[in-house]
Order: sequence, then structure tokens, then C-alpha cells
Amino acid sequence: QVQLVESGGGLVQPGGSLRLSCAASGITFSSYAMAWYRQAPGKQRELVASITSGGSTNYADSVKGRFTISRENARNTVYLQMNSLKPEDAAVYYCAARRTGVWQWGRGTQVTVSS
Repeated sequence: QVQLVESGGGLVQPGGSLRLSCAASGITFSSYAMAWYRQAPGKQRELVASITSGGSTNYADSVKGRFTISRENARNTVYLQMNSLKPEDAAVYYCAARRTGVWQWGRGTQVTVSS
């Protein structure tokens, strides 16, 4: 059974940085694509960034050049480095894993961007 546990969220000022982590268990992590999604109040959940099992990455246009997704297979962990944060980046950030079929989700971590 897949378990994904996010950490690293919190309150940060505009222009600041945060690094989110997602620890996975119950899966052969290196075989899974991983992703970060986010959902702001009143909005649909949206893809922020994804990384394949081979390390290829993809980003939403709104975060390109500011966010970096990476994975550490030895630790079964995926990261999201977020720089130059904007108020519109505030949301609950969810980790997701997929080998085939649908994404499986963590419970999320709150990111608040405010002065």
C-alpha cells in the first residue's frame, strides 16, 4: 500500500523559499513517476511539477524558472524546491505517485505566502 508523507510547508514571505519533501513507502520508488500538485481555496487541483522514473521533469508554466523538482531514490523521497515565492503560490501542496494508471496521493502540506 502506497504511503506518501509530505513535509516542509509553512509560512513564508513573498520572495522567499521553501523546500517540500515527500517520503514514500510501500512502493518500489525508483519505478514510479512522482509529482507535486497544488490546490488553492476555490480552485481545482493543478499540476505543479512532475518527474519520471528516469528523471525527466515537467513544470507548469507558472512555476518554470522558480521551482525545481528532484528525487532521491536511495531515500525514497521527492523534493520540490520553491524559490521566489509569490502570494499566488499559496495552496495545499500534494505529493503524488504513479507507476501505471491513476495518481496516488499524500495528505498535503500547506504553503502560505504572505507578508
